[in-house]
Amino acid sequence: MTRLYDARGNRYVVTTPEALRQLGIAVPQHAADAARQREHWSAAAIEALCTWPEGERPQGAKGHRSDGLLVGPFGDASPWDLLIVNTDGSLTERSGNGMTLFAQSLLDDGQVLPSQAFVLQVHHDKPGGGSPVVTPIEPAERDGHPGFWLQMGAPGFGPEAVGADDEHVAATDFHGHPLSRVDALAQVNPEWQRSQFVRIGNPHCVTLLDDPATLPTMPWLRNADAHAALERIAYAAPIGAGNPCPAGVNLQWAARAADGAIEARVFERGEGATESSGSSACAVASAAWKAGLVAAGDVQVRMPGGTAPLRLEQQGEALVGVWLFGVGTRLDG
Repeated sequence: MTRLYDARGNRYVVTTPEALRQLGIAVPQHAADAARQREHWSAAAIEALCTWPEGERPQGAKGHRSDGLLVGPFGDASPWDLLIVNTDGSLTERSGNGMTLFAQSLLDDGQVLPSQAFVLQVHHDKPGGGSPVVTPIEPAERDGHPGFWLQMGAPGFGPEAVGADDEHVAATDFHGHPLSRVDALAQVNPEWQRSQFVRIGNPHCVTLLDDPATLPTMPWLRNADAHAALERIAYAAPIGAGNPCPAGVNLQWAARAADGAIEARVFERGEGATESSGSSACAVASAAWKAGLVAAGDVQVRMPGGTAPLRLEQQGEALVGVWLFGVGTRLDG
């Protein structure tokens, strides 16, 4: 079965390995094998399920009808194995919105009960991080909306956490908090001088700004010249330059908007500018905590596609847990 879901403006097509095989796309039986062999099937899957049907692409819409493809489950019980495929055919280690939507699809199919906690395991082929990435899921209700709390784990900070090349990164600070200056970002915009590298399942580079008004706009991020410049930074070779992270890195820009609230923009490796991202929201909240912009507890990250509610857990001087709340909606009936 193949369906289209939305979470905060982030859209994914959800499909099963069996549905892909029925299309003649040879996905291996086991998730780990499918991840290792993804270059043999993932591009064909994106072409078959994520491109706009002939004549149906709205004016001004991007080249794909979704931000990626969720393939699974590969088993019939928790922990549920899945793969998250970017629209360039690459895999990613984690997507907060994607996992929310996959959890909703399991609920819609009756494979989990409304009150049942379970575990998702995302398999991938990226270097620098273990596979699968494990995420506990807890069904919950927030402000009258049924959804899920995703336990995203504890973040790692600094260039070493994301495999950044020291040759292209220098030390700097943000109001007394140690950060990194990324040469490639500063060359695109001289104001982008202070970034925090974060790994929370996948790698992120959060550039901190003083005023939300200075955040890049979505039209600018989607401009061909801007996309090309940021693609060279965010995407791994051969599409990008993988500079400063050879395996690629998700880019965010963030500024404090109010007490406990951060406004952000996102440019994902393998996808480009996106309206929202759950994993990016976790990285932004973590970077903001590290820089003293928010305290542990409830935090909101505002993106053009919607606001992501998060909960940060602190023990002593360490951030030991990040929780993300998400709601998924099926769009095609």
